[in-house]
Amino acid sequence: MSQIELGNIAVDVRFKDIKNIHLSVYPPTGQVRISAPAHMNLETVRLYAVSKLDWIKAQQAKLAAQARETPREFLERESHYLWGKRYLLELRTTERPASIDVRPKKIIVSSPKAVSPDKLGERLDALYRSSLREKAEALIEKWEKRLDTQVNRLFIQKMKTKWGSCNHAARHVRLNLELAKKPPECLEYIVLHEMLHFFVQNHGPRFVELMDKHMPHWRQVRQTLNAAPLSHVDWGY
Repeated sequence: MSQIELGNIAVDVRFKDIKNIHLSVYPPTGQVRISAPAHMNLETVRLYAVSKLDWIKAQQAKLAAQARETPREFLERESHYLWGKRYLLELRTTERPASIDVRPKKIIVSSPKAVSPDKLGERLDALYRSSLREKAEALIEKWEKRLDTQVNRLFIQKMKTKWGSCNHAARHVRLNLELAKKPPECLEYIVLHEMLHFFVQNHGPRFVELMDKHMPHWRQVRQTLNAAPLSHVDWGY
């Protein structure tokens, strides 16, 4: 990967086997990346980036103004999100076995004794993981039928730089655990996105054509995903 400087803006450049040049500004920090055809030289890419400088600055300004999530402390009445909805954390001490329940506007964590923040975080992650897997498996089944393809394995994990990824040869899909916090339509967008990479391994015109065909409003969904409160870690998709 190469890098060019536009004043105080660093632009990462990756040369790939693609036909067209692609420019992206990633949340939350406004990192700029360009994917360029392998035959293109770095000076040509620099001139292209200069021509897009006003757009880059406008996108970075939007991201700078966007809300960010503060790190969770797992305290009573702290806000947590599940499928785009806000819930207040309620901690209960009980003689019954430990449990976690989602109620209207509340996520209730019950335990025979006080639980450390780390353990509370693990319990919420388990809730997110099981809920995400359930919804993702249903969506994968839906799109397997529509696309006439098959996902051999689904992985769910914490990912710092992507909402999802895939291995098109092995037919594996990986999803970011944080998707459980976003509106359900965002999960479907990512599932479809990764499954379409089984057919097209880049983001060129053919890939965009397939996205338009199967989810005409995908750009609005992507905007919803990237407009949601940003985590304190770097996301990019």
